[in-house]
Amino acid sequence: MSGPVATTTPDGSRLHLQNGPIDLIVAATGQVAEVAAAYRRAWDRFRPLLDELVQELPSLRRAFGDEHAALRGPVARRMAAAVSRFPERFVTPMAAVAGAVADEVCDAMWSGGGALRRGAVNDGGDIAIRLERGESFVVGLVPLPHRPALLGTATIHEEDPVRGVATSGRHGRSFSLGIADAVTVLAADAATADAAATLLADAVDLPGHPAIRRTPAVELAPDSDLGERLVTVDVGALTSEEIDAALAAGLAEAERMRAEGTIEAAVLCLEGRVVTAGPLLAGAPPGGGT
Repeated sequence: MSGPVATTTPDGSRLHLQNGPIDLIVAATGQVAEVAAAYRRAWDRFRPLLDELVQELPSLRRAFGDEHAALRGPVARRMAAAVSRFPERFVTPMAAVAGAVADEVCDAMWSGGGALRRGAVNDGGDIAIRLERGESFVVGLVPLPHRPALLGTATIHEEDPVRGVATSGRHGRSFSLGIADAVTVLAADAATADAAATLLADAVDLPGHPAIRRTPAVELAPDSDLGERLVTVDVGALTSEEIDAALAAGLAEAERMRAEGTIEAAVLCLEGRVVTAGPLLAGAPPGGGT
């Protein structure tokens, strides 16, 4: 079994870190020597990360509860802290794993106190961002993660309360309880954005609809943290009114999360329609919104 691997683009501008299911693109801008040092810090932190997670995986796959106060690994603790924001929902720390990994590696890269201007770690579309004064970061928004096409952009400025972006939906890497094609969330950190995007994608739904085919998660992946819960495997024809109703359910949940201060903004996509919540969406995508 191969271990962690690091490569760079030919010009050295970006770092690619991979180990098992974790696949990161790391980017920083600043003085050449500072960027090289930042990439070394990212690599040093990345190497033991998967082993740390595996040691606590059984606990991380269980619904959030008191046992998670005893988690030892820094990434595991980030995961638990993110899902603890949603005590009223069934969620396991695994809902925040990609974002938490991105946060951890990004913090390691940014920890040198040097002359970096911007830093970002992209873990399969879940992105941790760090910005120096006066800098900004533009995020592309996509309606279908498995067939990327630019829907619009969100520009994150250094003074904005956003350092994490995550996208979830039924076409993503993980199972979904809902029918959203894609939900993108902007939040204070990538782990929180990851968990919130998962839950908002679940909330875009039409429970009991005959055109939606679902199956127990364990039948698709025996070790799934969702157990016997029904995950979406296919969505048939929906009427315009049904699409609007499913999106409205997700939007209501997004606005509740915004009111609680859990997220800053969200974009919810289903069958070519888009609704938005939040003020940070420059280049507003088509569709309704708030």
